[in-house]
Amino acid sequence: MSKRSSQSDPVAAGPAPHQVMRRLVVATRGPGLTDVTREVAEALRDGAAGDGLLTLFVRHTSASLTIQENASPEVRLDLVDALDRLAPREGGWRHDLEGPDDMPAHVKAVLTGASLSVPVLGGRPALGQWQALYLIEHRDRPHDREIVIHFIGTRDDGLR
Repeated sequence: MSKRSSQSDPVAAGPAPHQVMRRLVVATRGPGLTDVTREVAEALRDGAAGDGLLTLFVRHTSASLTIQENASPEVRLDLVDALDRLAPREGGWRHDLEGPDDMPAHVKAVLTGASLSVPVLGGRPALGQWQALYLIEHRDRPHDREIVIHFIGTRDDGLR
């Protein structure tokens, strides 16, 4: 027989959560993937993050975030090419206020997403051996893109 949850049941147990929030500004060079893993790991370390959950959120509608292979640069180039095939400039778009790359950039951002959730273990993102965190720039020209970093979990007390 299963027990039904009521409003008085706790939804979390354990020590009070520790939070870290940072803004990371990334200067892009135009279309492509920019590895932000090191900067995110530094923010976690500087904020004394222990174990918990990391959320990354890009504050733009023509850029996005992804977790992808970090070993072969060809993967990143092929991904940009694949996104260009999925949302070509010549797609007959109605929205072109900021140029012919604008609407395709919005479509690519919808396909890849504005946020990521990553477990954190021992103060570090729990990424696989070949994984890295990337900002994807979908516009033709360089931009300064802002990523909000939010960690919630335990505080690293430095006793490990």
